[in-house]
Amino acid sequence: MARRQTRGRQRNEMREIEKMEEKLVTFSKRKSGIYKKSSELITLCGSEVGIVTFSPAGKPYSFSHPSIESIANRFRNQNPAQNEGVDTLVESHRRLRFGELSQRHDELVHQVKADKAQGKVLKQKTEARSGEGWWEAPMDGLNLEELRQMKARMEELRRNLKSSINQRNQGATS
Repeated sequence: MARRQTRGRQRNEMREIEKMEEKLVTFSKRKSGIYKKSSELITLCGSEVGIVTFSPAGKPYSFSHPSIESIANRFRNQNPAQNEGVDTLVESHRRLRFGELSQRHDELVHQVKADKAQGKVLKQKTEARSGEGWWEAPMDGLNLEELRQMKARMEELRRNLKSSINQRNQGATS
């Protein structure tokens, strides 16, 4: 099967479309593209955007952030609209929530660092005993958290031993 030769992507000449039906289709497709690009601009740059277009049939369409009134007033250098307080309230709530989440993140990072440091200290304590395994270390000087860690290690050792024994038994039978 031979492939058909295509002309590839061609650049269309910019001229007014003659047929009304084609104008309406092109308008609706291009309108959604403009709205998408405007939304990206808002997200990426934090800008305020206002677009007003009229379809070939004469219907008005608009897209704006935060509101068309606030953008128009800002464009005309007038005072902000009365309902802009709602947008400001939403934005301040978002900033407050972001601050809380950021603070919680910092707390968790510090907690992880502290846990790692405590783990290193515990490891040094158990390794410092000459020739003794961590399981042979005296438990009198350990606090509750260290005892829990030791218990978890013992349970892990038990699981590893069982697994090793099972593997050897299966190897011996085959």
